[in-house]
Amino acid sequence: MANIREVAKRAGVSVATVSRVLNNSDLVSEETRERVLEAIKELNYHPNLLGRNLRRLKTKMVLALMPNVSNPFYARVVKGIEDVAHKNGYNVMLCNTDSDPEREKAYLDLLKNKLADGVILMASVMGKDELTLLAKNYPVVQCCEYIEGAGASYVSIDNFSAAYKAVKHLINLGHRRIALITCKNDFISTRQRETGYRKALEDANIEFDENLIKYGDYSFKSGMRATRQLLSLEEKPTAIFAISDIMAIGAIKALKEEGFEVPEDVAVVGFDDISFASMYDPALTTVAQPKYDLGCIAMEVLLKHIEGELEDPQRIFLEHELVIRESTVKY
Repeated sequence: MANIREVAKRAGVSVATVSRVLNNSDLVSEETRERVLEAIKELNYHPNLLGRNLRRLKTKMVLALMPNVSNPFYARVVKGIEDVAHKNGYNVMLCNTDSDPEREKAYLDLLKNKLADGVILMASVMGKDELTLLAKNYPVVQCCEYIEGAGASYVSIDNFSAAYKAVKHLINLGHRRIALITCKNDFISTRQRETGYRKALEDANIEFDENLIKYGDYSFKSGMRATRQLLSLEEKPTAIFAISDIMAIGAIKALKEEGFEVPEDVAVVGFDDISFASMYDPALTTVAQPKYDLGCIAMEVLLKHIEGELEDPQRIFLEHELVIRESTVKY
């Protein structure tokens, strides 16, 4: 017995268009409608009415899973998700996972039990194969963070290029002792930002020094702790690149408390461009992510998956920008 994909192929249209014809949608031209109906007739296709009716039962609810709801970076991302969701008659359930696999699994059970129509993952901790299987059976979109090689759509930025540009800015200012404050996790952004940092040093013929890498946990206090560790080195850095604005602001706080001037003694660059970045003194040079757009586009892609308009995973990269402020250049 023929299926809907075979009908779509015969008619030269998408599965979504065949579905619209079956549902008597006004969005299909008369010529296309006739072509689809002819393909249905030729293939003797009989739609599964029970399955169609079950698929129409939507909760109009989507899940948005994030690792830390208190991180201000996610505020604008969530705003984008919610704005697009509400315009399309959907509600959003915000879920804080704390990067805990069991908590993540518990929230995903809502999706599997049909209590939600889809999910946006902002920093999933599941494995590649597990995510691929989930996306094969349910509407799933990764936002910001993503798992390489998994068969699931994602919307993100080029973190390697962004980090390279940030460190290159410091190198162009004459810095050669450039420290990195990063985190110990498996997020792709963490790996790519460190790789961008290393590549920028390599291209400038600056020898890599592992003593200049310190670790935090995205928190303000961890940025302060990492900076104090750097200041204890015999040969101190003249610049710091932190992979999050919150840790970068913590770095500036620690530098000030230890009597260092920013940027005269030590320049600091962050990442994300959260609202506090431009309010702090000195204002923080940082990589601006299009946070709101990331959320909007992730939700738009999720809606297409929910409606059956997308079969293959989408890989979307948005633009980033290095915003230069007083933490690296004195005006």
